[in-house]
Amino acid sequence: SSMTVIDLGTTNSCVAVMEGGEPTVITNQEGARTTPSVVGFAKNGERLVGQLAKRQAVSNPENTIISIKRHMGTDYKVTVEGKSYTPQEISAMILQKIKADAEAYLGEPVKQAVITVPAYFTDAQRQATKDAGAIAGLEVLRIINEPTAAALAYGVDKDEDGKVLVFDLGGGTFDVSILELGDGVFEVLATSGNNHLGGDDF
Repeated sequence: SSMTVIDLGTTNSCVAVMEGGEPTVITNQEGARTTPSVVGFAKNGERLVGQLAKRQAVSNPENTIISIKRHMGTDYKVTVEGKSYTPQEISAMILQKIKADAEAYLGEPVKQAVITVPAYFTDAQRQATKDAGAIAGLEVLRIINEPTAAALAYGVDKDEDGKVLVFDLGGGTFDVSILELGDGVFEVLATSGNNHLGGDDF
């Protein structure tokens, strides 16, 4: 089975797999490279995730959940049709959709994943992310800081030691991190940003 890397985002999520030594972003069943991090419960009780959930959000706002990532690691609960869900459970629904799409693309089971999180995520938020993976049927091999993943993807680890600034303007959040590379290892020196500033606000 293939090991995937998942960017579980506030607004959108994305999954990649190594193909022939190169990372490839997997397209979902709708043919897109990103999946909206949205979960909806239709009037008939059907659960919708991604683009389908986003599409019905305007007509069914009370049963549509967005930006659940902001509540990871808290005791916040979402109540839909009298049933309560934890942020981990909602995130797991998004991960299940991503897992299914990856399996359809690869034609084989996906059982393992590395998931990225903001550098400022606390241990509780990281554990909640791991728990969401487990609920979705994924063995989460590692949790990696998003700026570290970005720096690795950019090939910064191949350059000489030094400091690098990673500027991450997402759909729902804005994060800036300063990383130091020494002996092939990244250390996050500082991180800042705005939890409520992103492309959605433009």
